[in-house]
Amino acid sequence: MEYKSEINNGILFFTLSGDLIGEVKGPELLEKVNDAINKGVVLSAIDISDVRYINSSGIGVLITMLTKFRNQGGEVCIVNPSEHVKKLLIITKLTAIFNIADTVGEAVDKLKSAK
Repeated sequence: MEYKSEINNGILFFTLSGDLIGEVKGPELLEKVNDAINKGVVLSAIDISDVRYINSSGIGVLITMLTKFRNQGGEVCIVNPSEHVKKLLIITKLTAIFNIADTVGEAVDKLKSAK
């Protein structure tokens, strides 16, 4: 899995691609989350449109990210999951706890209104 991250307008943006298998890049992603929270950033948009596969460890990473932000009064929005990943989120009932948006712009709107 590859990823990019940046903080813009008080939101931590991630763009993930490949396979989200938590034990490989998960600790790096969580370190980026901790760094952002230490800077006062409590909102995050995670673009997973180029993620082909997520395993249980990858789901664990997403849930840990969400928990870290919510513990700080923040929120996470998942952006543009593929049909395969969307089905996985539905089957695991994660659509009930995550905000999901079709575009980054929609995610920003949801995050700003959630705060």
